[in-house]
Amino acid sequence: MKTAAIYLRVSTGKQTTENQRGPLIQFAAKRGYKVYKIYQETASGKKSDRTELTLMLADAHKRAFDTIIVWSLDRLSREGLLKTMHMLEHLSTMGVSVISFSEPYLDTTNELAKNILLAVISTLAKAEREKISERTIAGLDRVRKQGKRLGRPATDPQLRVKARSLLKKGNSFREVAGMLGVSHVLVWKWSKEAVNKRGSKKAGPFSDERTKANFGVN
Repeated sequence: MKTAAIYLRVSTGKQTTENQRGPLIQFAAKRGYKVYKIYQETASGKKSDRTELTLMLADAHKRAFDTIIVWSLDRLSREGLLKTMHMLEHLSTMGVSVISFSEPYLDTTNELAKNILLAVISTLAKAEREKISERTIAGLDRVRKQGKRLGRPATDPQLRVKARSLLKKGNSFREVAGMLGVSHVLVWKWSKEAVNKRGSKKAGPFSDERTKANFGVN
């Protein structure tokens, strides 16, 4: 026998899920579904961290039921079309369909309707990626025109001085890095810069015993 979960949601405590409960239970019976569980909560549809929704999706992952029945798609989610479509696609990959009681066209138990939805998801996802890329490029261009520097902020020159001083006192690269809040690789680079500036022969990264010990090289 086919099994369905019923998801009921209202936005505020002044509303009640009872208006949804009766009709959806009757609808499930008419469609030949055994109701596995009724998940209900009072929460905004714009929030993804809804307790009952999370429990239902976890049960869907376990294939505890075949279908989710909702009053309307906006009861399931109001996080935007793209995120809602992704949820439907995710449920589809788990073999779980969604039926909207008040929207007869939204029934992913119908193979044609499901394929159309997946095609729409693919198109929306592509458009969203292109939009994000365009916004990123436009943002970088605006920053450049404002004369602002892109990339990581420059390191305080005083940190280099402090690092070299601490190294002279016998601290390891990692110890100095921890004291100054930088990576041990950066501390190593600073120590090498100091050596090169003094005119010493440029050495490889693991050419001296101290460097080998700091990086754990035998």
